[in-house]
Amino acid sequence: MSTIFSKIVAGELPSYKIYEDEFVIAILDINPIQKGHTLVIPKVEVDDMFSLDEKMFDHVMHRVRYLSQILKAKFNCARVCVLVEGYNIPHAHVHLVPTNSPADFEKKLAYVASKEELEEVKKLLTS
Repeated sequence: MSTIFSKIVAGELPSYKIYEDEFVIAILDINPIQKGHTLVIPKVEVDDMFSLDEKMFDHVMHRVRYLSQILKAKFNCARVCVLVEGYNIPHAHVHLVPTNSPADFEKKLAYVASKEELEEVKKLLTS
């Protein structure tokens, strides 16, 4: 199986990458719930987070914490919400969404981000 995330990890598809290490990649969601919505994706392709081995799960969650701190500081938001749902794409991933109230975290708010917005957010988060 080769998911869209596997193709992004392999460099076969473009993305707005804001973080990468040996085991994890973090990209901006092109259909964000809020500006700065980030996906943290293990490079190993597994169907869901709980299929990761313990070491990889721990590494992903450490990066989730690290990236949430960056998002909170750069967006000056009240919280960074976390969603692990795993149904849309059969490749484990974690959503990080900068928010200021519970209403900000409703999936029905998702929109298609412009290339300009994604470039602006990428620059903010990687500077």
